[in-house]
Amino acid sequence: MNTWIPFRTIVVKEIYRFVRIWPQTLLPPAITTTLYFLIFGKLMGDRIGLINGAPYMDYIVPGVILMSVISHAYSNVVSSFYSTKFQRNIEELIVAPVPNWVILLGYVSGGIMRGLLVGTVVGLIAMLFADITIHSIVITLAMAFMTATLFALAGFINAVMAESFDDISIIPNFVLTPLSYLGGVFYSVSMLPGIWKTISMGNPILYMVNAFRYGFIGVSDIDVRLSFLMTGGVILVLALTSLILLRKGTGIKQ
Repeated sequence: MNTWIPFRTIVVKEIYRFVRIWPQTLLPPAITTTLYFLIFGKLMGDRIGLINGAPYMDYIVPGVILMSVISHAYSNVVSSFYSTKFQRNIEELIVAPVPNWVILLGYVSGGIMRGLLVGTVVGLIAMLFADITIHSIVITLAMAFMTATLFALAGFINAVMAESFDDISIIPNFVLTPLSYLGGVFYSVSMLPGIWKTISMGNPILYMVNAFRYGFIGVSDIDVRLSFLMTGGVILVLALTSLILLRKGTGIKQ
């Protein structure tokens, strides 16, 4: 079977979906990011000074970019796939001779595209506020891609398990947002007292943010190799979980 056609169809549909409503998908993060940089970077940055040898504005830029990648990769997949379930369109896709991995890869690719596109927009805005120099383009792009993949998969699992629209808002509001803000975006984990530093080490977003920051400015609180290893391991677990849920028809087959 030619799997390229269904894969391309899903990806094109997903890209068209978020590009068509760009005032809702691309404009808000641009405005929010500008406010972040104005408030935290310009107004507070000069008073805070250096963190780990880097100006505060330069220090927060990678975290803010990755935070946008995380939220939009996740939200694109969870909203799109759950809408497909809610409208019963998923039944047509399930009965078609399309392998589960193609369905998963199609939706996840759409989430990756949106996450990276929003991250690019945020990065361009950051250039207006900070003198950005990339320490390692390979590490930067690799971690951005892996982070978008991880949270696109997480969004897919949330959509599969969700039974109502309320269910798809619980994880972003009560899990992703707190973990993002506590993931070292605006501070160094080395600044935390003992117990809180230990607790923070259990936050997976901390590892992604630090590896991404290392790619930008060469500064990290975490071993970059450990960050990639942990991120890759979580991606593998989420991908296998997604395929198992699709095979069982969890949340899809009535």
